[in-house]
Amino acid sequence: MNINILGLNINCIEQGEGDNVLILPGWGTNYNVYKNLIDNISKYAKVYYFDMPGFGKSEEPKEAWNTDNFIELVKEFIKINKIDNITLIGHSNGGRIAIKMLSEGNLEFKVKRLILIGSAGIVHKKTAKQKAKMSIVKLGKKILNTGIAKKIAPNALENLKKKMGSVDYRNATTVMRSTLVKLVNEDLKDRLPKVNVPTLLLWGENDTETPFDDAKIMEKEIPNAGLVPFKGCSHYVFLERPVQINNIIKNFMGK
Repeated sequence: MNINILGLNINCIEQGEGDNVLILPGWGTNYNVYKNLIDNISKYAKVYYFDMPGFGKSEEPKEAWNTDNFIELVKEFIKINKIDNITLIGHSNGGRIAIKMLSEGNLEFKVKRLILIGSAGIVHKKTAKQKAKMSIVKLGKKILNTGIAKKIAPNALENLKKKMGSVDYRNATTVMRSTLVKLVNEDLKDRLPKVNVPTLLLWGENDTETPFDDAKIMEKEIPNAGLVPFKGCSHYVFLERPVQINNIIKNFMGK
């Protein structure tokens, strides 16, 4: 089903009956990644899901978005569907959006509990390797932005950025690359103490996208948070341990 939100066609799913659950997906993912999770939870709850703009079957934004734009989208989705008393599940970038939205408060709906799965939101100091890459890009920008360079190799700067960037960055369109930069550079660590709902952290100990140390920080900083670690699992722990994850979520919801 497609609905228009903020001028964009957004692909969304509504499945099951019972207490309301809203799943916010991670960067670069789509419905197929979460289908099994949705199918499991919808056996005892009503699950809402939508592909984020630029991914799956949802339309890409016309210009680069930041976290606040995504929060506005989530609020509009909730308003349109008249959802309240929500169990909010955020994976990766979806967790980032959930954290900032809840930390701001003054919501027109109630979030009863929060589940963060390999959540993004904490910015780390750059490693020596990352700093070196940034220096190369900055130097390249100075050289390749000159008039002569633009005439000789008009796409050279963009190609350099793609080569030196992350896989997500290299695979994204121009608008989505700019969006990704805005998202990953916003540190939400200081906002964690303002998340005032019971919070469950589900994390793979081998997560290389959002390191397990981030889980420990969130457990410490979010007032009412509990962490469940998964040994040998990655950023997609809900795909690697589907039965275990579902049982934990079901128990957390009191089902």
